[in-house]
Amino acid sequence: MASDSNLFNRASKGKSSNAMDSSMVWLALYFFFNLALTLYNKIILSLFEFPFPWTLTAIHTFCGAIGAYAFWRFDIFSPSNLGERENMVMLLFSVLYTINIAISNVSLNLVTVPFHQVVRAMTPVFTIMLSIMFLKKSYPGMIYISLLPVVLGVAFATFGDYNYTAMGFFLTVLGTVLAALKTVVTNRVQVGRLKLHPLDLLLRMSPLAFVQTMIYSYISGEMAQVQEFYRTSFTWSLFFALLVNGVLAFFLNVVSFTANKKTSALTMTVAGNVKQVLSIVLAVIIFNLHITWTNAAGIMLTLAGGAWYTHVEMQQKNKNKSLSNEGLLGTSVSSESDLKDIKTQR
Repeated sequence: MASDSNLFNRASKGKSSNAMDSSMVWLALYFFFNLALTLYNKIILSLFEFPFPWTLTAIHTFCGAIGAYAFWRFDIFSPSNLGERENMVMLLFSVLYTINIAISNVSLNLVTVPFHQVVRAMTPVFTIMLSIMFLKKSYPGMIYISLLPVVLGVAFATFGDYNYTAMGFFLTVLGTVLAALKTVVTNRVQVGRLKLHPLDLLLRMSPLAFVQTMIYSYISGEMAQVQEFYRTSFTWSLFFALLVNGVLAFFLNVVSFTANKKTSALTMTVAGNVKQVLSIVLAVIIFNLHITWTNAAGIMLTLAGGAWYTHVEMQQKNKNKSLSNEGLLGTSVSSESDLKDIKTQR
C-alpha cells in the first residue's frame, strides 16, 4: 500500500510539473492577471482621484523588487552570478523598460486613444522585423498570414476618432518599436546566453526601474503633486487599494516573464493584441459599454486570428520536434551501423 501511495504521489507531482511547464497554462495565467489588473484599475482606482502614472509605475516596480526578494529569501529561486557586462545589460534593459513607459504616456497626450491602440496593434509586425534583423530568425509564410487578422481586428475593434499630431505619430510609432524590442530582449535574457530565471530578472530589473521612475517623476513635477495630494487627500483605503494593485502587478510581471520564456517574443505580442480586445469584451459585459458592429467584427476577427496563429505555431513546433527526433534517430542508427562495421573489421 505504501509503495502504491508513493507511486501515486510521484505521478501527481509529474502531472503538476508538466502542467506548470506548459506554455498554454502560462499564457492563460497571463490573460487572467492582465485582465484582472485592468479591471481592478477600472473598478477600484476609479473610486479615487489618483492621476499619477509615474507614481503608480513606481509602486509596481517597488512591489516587484520586494516580491522577488521575498521569493529569493524563501529559496524559490537562486540568483545567477553575473559579471560586469551582464549587469550592464540589466541596467540597459531597465532603462528600456522605463523609456518605453515614458514614451507611451507622452504619446497618449498627443494622439487619440483609438489611434494609439491601432498603432500599438502593429507590435507583432515590429517584433518580426527586429527578430529577423538582429536574431536572424525566419518564420513560415502562414505565420505572416495569421498575423493579418490579429492586427486588422484591433484596428476595427478600436475604430473611432483618429486624430494625431506629427510628433504624436512619431512618438507612438517609436513607443511601439520599443515595446517590441522590450519583448524580444526579455525573451533573449531568459533563453539566450544569460538564461535568467523570471524572478531573477524581476529582482535585478525592478529596483533599477523604480529609481528611474522616481527620477522621472521628480523631473516632470509629478512628485511635488503627489506630496500635495498626500497632505490633502490621502486615505488608508487608497493605500490598501494601491498595495493590492502593486501585488497584482508583481504576479503579472512574473507570469508575463515566464510566459515569454516558455513561448516566444512574437507569441507574447499576439497575446497582447488578443488581451486588448478581451478587455473591450469585459467592459461591454461589466460596464454596459456600447460598441458598433464594426467594433464587434474587429473583436471576432482578432480572436479568430489569435486562435489561427496558435494553431499555426503549434503545427510548426510539432514539425520541428518531429524533424529533431528523426535527426536523433538517424544519428543513433548510423552509430549502430558504425559499431557493426568495427566489429566486422575486428
